[in-house]
Amino acid sequence: MIVEGRKTMQENNINNNNILLMGKILTDFEFNHKVYGEGFFYFLLEVKRLSESMDIIPVIISERLVTNLKLVKGNFVTIDGQFRSYNNYANEGSKLVLTVFARNIKVIKEDEKVRNPNFIYLNGYICKLPVYRTTPFGREIADMLLAVNRSYNKSDYIPCIAWGRNARFCQDLNVGDNVKIWGRIQSREYQKKLTDGESITKTAYEVSVSKMEIVNKNVVGV
Repeated sequence: MIVEGRKTMQENNINNNNILLMGKILTDFEFNHKVYGEGFFYFLLEVKRLSESMDIIPVIISERLVTNLKLVKGNFVTIDGQFRSYNNYANEGSKLVLTVFARNIKVIKEDEKVRNPNFIYLNGYICKLPVYRTTPFGREIADMLLAVNRSYNKSDYIPCIAWGRNARFCQDLNVGDNVKIWGRIQSREYQKKLTDGESITKTAYEVSVSKMEIVNKNVVGV
């Protein structure tokens, strides 16, 4: 009975964080890390927006999937998995790193149609008060950080950005509120100033929210 309970909890955690992507493998595969003898590789996926611009999304994939499918740069693929975070302590301080963890991958034809080439669903908890603001042109935006439970008592911390009425909705959210979010993963370039006065181009990843709803307010679940 205990085993079944643990299995159900793990299944629920998997269902808290789902993504589906369709795009082109943009880079060669680079070895990233090994866990319990299983190697994992890193690559970038190019995903087209409706506006015809591109999101460049980092993906981590098991060597077992790469070997079986003989994946190479330039392949068009669909990926389902999870959007995950971890802290990188390689440089000074701690940096939140976001990647897609591929659970399944399928090679498709370039012209194959997918209903939604960039979809993510998250069920998590507000872990910082959302920041609401308006642009000089009057556009409403809200930034929030969502903690999504993962198996083995881990959590993924996912930055999200909401617009318009969803941004206004975020003003009433508090730390600990349980919310569901539907949207897409987007990449965004920005300039970071260095200590010597120079600046470099960096890429940020976040979830652009298209729909959201509150499950419970102030429920401890992080």
